[in-house]
Amino acid sequence: MLLLTGAAGFIGSNFVHVWARNSDEPLVVLDKLTYAGNPANLDALPAGRRPRLVQGDIGDRALVGRLLDELRPRAVVNFAAESHVDRSIRGPEAFVETNVVGTFRLLEAVRAHWAALSDPQRDAFRLLHVSTDEVYGTLGPDAPPFREDTAYAPNSPYAASKAASDHFVRAWVHTYGIPAVTTNCSNNYGPYHFPEKLIPLVITNALAGRTLPVYGDGQQIRDWLFVEDHCRAIARVLAAGRVGETYNVGGRSERTNLAVVQTVCTLLDDLRPRADGRPYAEQIRFVADRPGHDRRYAVDATKIERELGWVPAETFESGLRKTVAWYLAHPEWVHAVASGAYRAWVAEQYAGTGA
Repeated sequence: MLLLTGAAGFIGSNFVHVWARNSDEPLVVLDKLTYAGNPANLDALPAGRRPRLVQGDIGDRALVGRLLDELRPRAVVNFAAESHVDRSIRGPEAFVETNVVGTFRLLEAVRAHWAALSDPQRDAFRLLHVSTDEVYGTLGPDAPPFREDTAYAPNSPYAASKAASDHFVRAWVHTYGIPAVTTNCSNNYGPYHFPEKLIPLVITNALAGRTLPVYGDGQQIRDWLFVEDHCRAIARVLAAGRVGETYNVGGRSERTNLAVVQTVCTLLDDLRPRADGRPYAEQIRFVADRPGHDRRYAVDATKIERELGWVPAETFESGLRKTVAWYLAHPEWVHAVASGAYRAWVAEQYAGTGA
């Protein structure tokens, strides 16, 4: 049994899908079901393979403690996080509450549970904390990619909150002996991505005939990782990662934001041409850059490749084609998310629920 926090969101729900295709081990999802946590992300699973979903906050230590006592999971995988940089700039407090305070309270609940286990159970138990490459700050154009020993230099409220959570996990390993591992990933893309992020925003705006906003000059560089590759990396770290270690997970696919937008447009030209025959790239518009916009991220994934044998299965081109095709095939999901209709359903279905 695995307890997954925040797994009704983008990366976590994809992990559930990948896990269900490869394992019969049951999963339980604890998710606050905020704007980005959507039970519909799990609906495509066969009824018998859907995880139990509990609405709740990782910051609710009593709830987490009750779930741990009830479920006796062999591992907890922490996907729960506020993760949108723009939102963190407009309202940083929610990021501190979830990513910092929430992680602290989760660690304390896990520590109490782990301390009460028998020796064999304690040895087998794991906490896997999912984090981001943004904690490392920004890179110059010719600088080597981030390694696990790169000094933290977060530049946004989001990155600072995730850096703090990583430090808490490290401290709980070294002070209390919690058997935890951390992964720091590059930019993910794929199915079930909330359409405020770049790739799904471009897809949905393009199809709706709206402008495709590109910050600044569009030359910011990111390392892009197909979400299912990331999920396979998490499963591999959970199975064989060394306690107390950090593993960087990247796609070895650096692209400028402008190149990403143009590639999405080209794919849409091929898969869903505009009625007027004009290219979607005509909808691109450059907009004012956001404050403190990091110029380049790049991840050195040598450690996880060497120690655990993980490498990404998808190239950027193959993963992006799968992503665009998924959004074209699931207009009902896009409509429900964009309209907010799923939020009313969540409120009705999960009001007052808990462990």
